[in-house]
Formats: sequence, structure tokens, C-alpha cells
Amino acid sequence: MAAVSARLPVFPWDKLEPYKATAAAHPDGIVDLSVGTPVDPVPQLIQSALVAAADSPGYPTVWGTPALRDAITGWLRGRLGASGAGHRNVLPVVGSKELVAWLPTQLGLGAGDKVAYPRLAYPTYEVGARLCGAEAVVYDDPTELDPAGIKLLWLNSPSNPTGKVIPKDELVRIVAWAREHRILVFSDECYLELGWEAEPVSVLHDDVCGGSYEGLVAVHSLSKRSNLAGYRAAFIAGDADVLGELLEIRKHGGMMTPAPVQAATAVALGDDAHVEEQRARYAARREALRAALVAHGFRVDHSEASLYLWVTRDEPCWDTVAHLAALGILVAPGDFYGEAGGRHVRVAFTATDERVEAAVKRLA
Repeated sequence: MAAVSARLPVFPWDKLEPYKATAAAHPDGIVDLSVGTPVDPVPQLIQSALVAAADSPGYPTVWGTPALRDAITGWLRGRLGASGAGHRNVLPVVGSKELVAWLPTQLGLGAGDKVAYPRLAYPTYEVGARLCGAEAVVYDDPTELDPAGIKLLWLNSPSNPTGKVIPKDELVRIVAWAREHRILVFSDECYLELGWEAEPVSVLHDDVCGGSYEGLVAVHSLSKRSNLAGYRAAFIAGDADVLGELLEIRKHGGMMTPAPVQAATAVALGDDAHVEEQRARYAARREALRAALVAHGFRVDHSEASLYLWVTRDEPCWDTVAHLAALGILVAPGDFYGEAGGRHVRVAFTATDERVEAAVKRLA
């Protein structure tokens, strides 16, 4: 066990604990804008679907019910512009983090193989590479990498942490390069429905992939769009051969989404109203925090999508973390996401309206 855990970096959030204690000591309490966990209620129609399916004494299927697969493929066609999506192109997963962490292992990667991901990125991409013993490679533009040995290329648009969106023409170029070099592309699109100043596009969009999903898989989650982080509701979609192989592995491993969660996910994907309501909440919080941070002396970079503001005062990120903690506001240091983030912090706008208002007052 120690041999495996020794491959992994220090769990980053543990480093934030002293600053969390400082922020919590504020007379009006902490405003936690660090992790980005949803705080708003699960929509009632989703709760009702979960309850209605609660009498589920049998084992669920790894591939998901036909109703769930219908819901996912319908959403892919209607929302992502993936007109050819069918049941063989979808697979439910037990939350997207589990998928990201264990994907290289499930793909059979190991020593001598390379996993590439953005220079500023969700830390679990690196964790996945380390767990299987592969080499982690970072990039600014993936097409500038030496393709030799790269077996898995992670894209992330909208980006966590920066909120940057990869334009459609760039996606077309990257997909063509990856296919030329027979590199499997997994595109983390979990924030795709949260575009503010740009419209995110999926790698599965007909205009990007040319109607073929060969070598392409998109990762999607309902944690943010539907407040279902606690449900661990997510899925992957794309290349049927890749998904078929993962399905066989996951069946042996018992990696099953619980049946009530499958039912709730199907209902959630079939309803747009709750997504728009949640977007409106986030839009208001985003605008309030953005204005307050700029007035306080911060510069906002990228941040055209997702649930975060990527901000800087042109100082080491931990100095910024300490400054805001003294005001009772906890944020994530940019170096959690790579050395290139050493002078930025990530500010989530997933707190309640009351806590966002408190942060705005303190920044003023």
C-alpha cells in the first residue's frame, strides 16, 4: 500500500487547513470559496425520481438502464450536437473524479507510456498517471508535444481552474493532430453548460469530430449543472470501442452507479428548466464577486466559463490566500493546479447568496 501512495503528491487541500482556521475565526464566520462544492438544493423533480426508485433491491447494471442510456444519448444529440450518438457511445460512471483517477490504469497504461494534460489543470489528471506508473506530461498547446509515447491526451474546456474555453477551430485542429498520431483524446467537459463570455463546444460536436467519434471520449458530470455532487452522477461518451473495453473492465470491477441515482440522472438530463435556474443563481454570484474583486485590486484572467474566477494581485498565491483569509474568505491557491498558477488564486462562486454578499462587503 505504501508503495502505491508514495507515487502520489501530497493531497493539496491539506495545505489549506491553517488558512481555513484563520478564515473561520472571522466574527461573521468563514466564506468558503475554495473547493467549489454545490450548496443549492437538489431540484425537487430529481429528488422525487430518486425516492421513486429507492426500492431497488437488485444489483444495478454497469452500462445503465435503457432509460438512462436513452436520456444520455438524447442529451448528447440535443445539447452537444453529437447527432450520431447511440447506446454503444455512452457509459455511466460513479462520478467523474473516479473516472479521471483510474482511467489510465483501466486503459492498461504503465511505465513507458505518457499521459498529457494542460499545464494548469485539475490535479487528478496527474494522479491518474502516477497511479499506473505512466509519465505525466504537461502542455500549453498539445500539438507542440512530441507525440511519441503519448497514449492519453486530456483536454479540459471549460478549464478548471482558469475558466478558459478552447474555441471550436482549435478543437478541430487538436483532434486532427491526435488522430494523425493515434493518440486517444479524453475531453473533460464537466463545466460545458456554464459558459458566460464564451460558448463551450464539445469534441463530440459534428463540426469538431466530423461525425465520427473514433479516438474521442467526452467526460460529463451532473455535479455542477444539477447540484448532484452528492449523487456521484456522471458519464462518458464517444468512441464505442473504447467504451466497450471500459465496460468490460468496469463490470469485472463492480463499478456500478446505484439504481436510484441512474433514475434520477435520467430525469435530470431530460429537464432544462432547473439548469437555467441554477445558471441564473451562479451568474448573479459571479457578477457580484467579480466586481468586488476588481474593486479590491484584483485582475481577472480568462474566467469566461465554469464556476470560478481566476484572479491575481501579481503576488505569490499563498500571500493572496493569507490576505483573503484574514478577511474571513477562503480561496484555492493557484499552485494547486500547477507551478504556472503560482501567482493566481481560484475563487469559486458556489457559496450561498448570503455568504457571497458577506464576501462582497468584506472586500469593500
